[in-house]
Amino acid sequence: QVQLVESGGGLVQPGGSLRLSCAASGSILRINTMGWYRQAPGKQRELVATITRGGSTNYADSVKDRFTVSADNAKNTVYLQMNSLKPEDTTVYYCNADISSSIYGLRKYWGQGTQVTVSS
Repeated sequence: QVQLVESGGGLVQPGGSLRLSCAASGSILRINTMGWYRQAPGKQRELVATITRGGSTNYADSVKDRFTVSADNAKNTVYLQMNSLKPEDTTVYYCNADISSSIYGLRKYWGQGTQVTVSS
């Protein structure tokens, strides 16, 4: 079984910073892409940022120049450094990974979600 465990969410003032982490564990053969999505109540889940095993990154326009995605392949961990946070960044953030496992083959996995609240 494969699990994604997130950490690092919380409450921060506008203009502040937070760093999210997501660690994958289990019967992992290979991780192709990891990333972050977010979903506000009543809205569709949207891409925030992704990073491939080779280090190529992709960002939503709304977070470019403020957020940075990175990964430690040896630790099967992806990070999201969020700077210059705005109230509209408030929502639940979900870790996502495309993982090949010895049991299930290639599948997409999701974390449980971590709340980020930007408020004064």
